[in-house]
Amino acid sequence: MSDWPDDQGNGRGYGRGSGSAQPEGARRMRHVQRGGPSGRPGQQQAGGVPQQPSYDDGQGQRYGDARDDMFEPRSPRQDGYDSGYNTGQVYGSPNGQGNGAGQGGDDGYGTRAPRPAPNWRRRIKIGSITLVVVLLAVSIGTYFWADSKLKREVDLSKVIERPEGGAGTNYLIVGSDSREGMSDQDKKDLHTGSADGKRTDSMMILHVADDGGNTMISLPRDSNVTIPSFKGAESGKLYPNQGRQTKLNAAYAEDGPELLVRTVEYNTGLKIDHYAEIGFGGFAKIVDAVGGVEMDIPKGFKDEKSGADFEAGKQTLDGKQALAFVRTRYALPGSDLDRTKNQQKFLAALANQAATPGTVMNPFKLYPTMGAGLDTLVVDKDMGLFDVASMFWAMKGVTGGDGKSMNMPLAGSTGGNLLWDKAKVKQMVNQLNNDEKVTVSGG
Repeated sequence: MSDWPDDQGNGRGYGRGSGSAQPEGARRMRHVQRGGPSGRPGQQQAGGVPQQPSYDDGQGQRYGDARDDMFEPRSPRQDGYDSGYNTGQVYGSPNGQGNGAGQGGDDGYGTRAPRPAPNWRRRIKIGSITLVVVLLAVSIGTYFWADSKLKREVDLSKVIERPEGGAGTNYLIVGSDSREGMSDQDKKDLHTGSADGKRTDSMMILHVADDGGNTMISLPRDSNVTIPSFKGAESGKLYPNQGRQTKLNAAYAEDGPELLVRTVEYNTGLKIDHYAEIGFGGFAKIVDAVGGVEMDIPKGFKDEKSGADFEAGKQTLDGKQALAFVRTRYALPGSDLDRTKNQQKFLAALANQAATPGTVMNPFKLYPTMGAGLDTLVVDKDMGLFDVASMFWAMKGVTGGDGKSMNMPLAGSTGGNLLWDKAKVKQMVNQLNNDEKVTVSGG
């Protein structure tokens, strides 16, 4: 049995292995000496674990002396002091960072395991998915933002006695002299005046073919046309055909876009599928939003009414100058016919500028450009954003050389109004309805 001294020092032992019922007596412990391995206070072993004291029971037995074969033996001290702990690293790494074996840390024996190689395939996959989700969210948000800005104010269902439709899609694109949203200073700067109501300043038919071959036809505002029977857009009253001959832009002034569409369809035989209109202010804002449009003007001209004052040569037009350029007709030899040519030329330059990567890929240009155009764009109730995009890209293609741009075929004039060549107009419409290349020459 164990030989532990009792309180009386009689040598009778109680404790571990004792069969006696008497409780084990208190053990006497000697004074604990603290200090480092060399006896200097505060010194620690490698790895940050301090040397621990040993205990003597007074009979030569030292506790903390026991050694396990897995630890390396301690070195004997010259002064006889034994800490009770070996000098091997047991708790944590030498740097006090814990046992990081297998994860790039210290394994407790001074060996650092290598870090696992990064899984680049997984990282690229996660990054790609994240990018797709972000782009999808931005695209959906942009779509609903832009769609909410469209002013669907024209009801083509009110147009009566419509012709049969053909292949492709026909857009009637109108530039009006609307001053909506313009301040007095804007009107002064843009030389628009302050006339009441709205009139058409330019009109074009854009035919978007199902298989290519798009065509743009300018309709001179001074074209001599017949005002047909029509139903009032607001009143719903039916007005009979009185055979009135007047300028084309008078139809718009009399009863708005619906009567203009009715008049174009009646005098051409071509069904109009969609209507789009933009005013003075919106046009100027679009040009400014894209940073101006470069034009090569072959011959300088000046016009006090539109505010145009251009020298010959290449130059970048801002919104104010661009509006003056497309509105000028009195300073041009061919008056309205020359003006329609300038309008087509400018639209080509504007469309190309708006479609450049510098605009499309730059949100600080793209969103202001879209906002400026959509804020003042008036369309029919059935026209969506995809129709607007189709119209824009077809216009860009035609004015950029991928298609044909022309004036309405003319056969002279009467009383200052331009007469259309009815035979050529009929041939042109047949070709458009069949998505054929237009071979008719314009005026």
